[in-house]
Amino acid sequence: MSHQQLNLYINFGCCYSTPYATYQQCHKHNHHHMNYTRNEFLKLTGLSAAGAIAVTSGSSFIKDPAASDFKFTLGLASYTTRNFSLDDTIKMMLRLGLTSVSLKDKHLPLDASADDIKKTADKVRSAGLNLYGAGVIYMKTAKEVENTFAYATSAGLEMIIGVPNHELLPLVNEKVISTNMKLAIHNHGPGDKLYASPDDVYDKIKALDKRIGFCIDIGHVQRLHQNPAAMLEKYKDRLFDIHMKDVVGETEENSPVENGRGIIDIPKVLKTLKKIKYKGNLAFEYEKDGNDPLPGLAESVGYVRGVIKMI
Repeated sequence: MSHQQLNLYINFGCCYSTPYATYQQCHKHNHHHMNYTRNEFLKLTGLSAAGAIAVTSGSSFIKDPAASDFKFTLGLASYTTRNFSLDDTIKMMLRLGLTSVSLKDKHLPLDASADDIKKTADKVRSAGLNLYGAGVIYMKTAKEVENTFAYATSAGLEMIIGVPNHELLPLVNEKVISTNMKLAIHNHGPGDKLYASPDDVYDKIKALDKRIGFCIDIGHVQRLHQNPAAMLEKYKDRLFDIHMKDVVGETEENSPVENGRGIIDIPKVLKTLKKIKYKGNLAFEYEKDGNDPLPGLAESVGYVRGVIKMI
């Protein structure tokens, strides 16, 4: 994909946000024109799955226009690029101007040696990216808790984005205190028996160390018919990470879409983050198009940047 084509996708995302004064107007426009506009746009760019991965390394060609107004950073949850290598993930991030990343175990293997973990982390940081976390990591045994904290320490991470079994929370609490490592518990929406909602997370962690908090996935919140912006404000004091996405429904299979095409009030989410002075990362987790994520991710980033310029 050429710089010109990628710019088109980013501008395509911006066009959904900047001409409209309210979310309601933008939302109505998106659904009325979504299929036609997307199809015509694909014809215009002439992109294919093969072309999307033809990325080249280089400096970020676009600066985040929100930088002077907001303290949070636009980044990536690398589940987005689960079907691509770490090298390709780094290249995509640089092209989109995303500067912070939380790596999935596909890109930072849990069973790697401490030396290999450090080498991988150094590669990411030498590219100019902030490797702040890893996850989502499931912890179902005491051994997995011990291994996860050792892994995160070897990588020099700020936090673990994790899902520990309830009975392991006392041990997790001990590890957080002894390592000074944050744990951001991720909510997974309908069907999750551990932490469906941020409310479920809080019920289990309210008496624990304050370094145990939230990675709020706004898509899964919406799929529970809850208000993402309200959840972000409700748990602002222990809000460590956010998975940024949009959805069109309740099911995981049919739910993910480009930011601005779904039912989440993203302008309200961003206004809330500005209001609460959120200091963490805003990590795009674009789950759609696993074999060809770059166009939709670029559109999502463009949309969010466009909204940020308006609020």
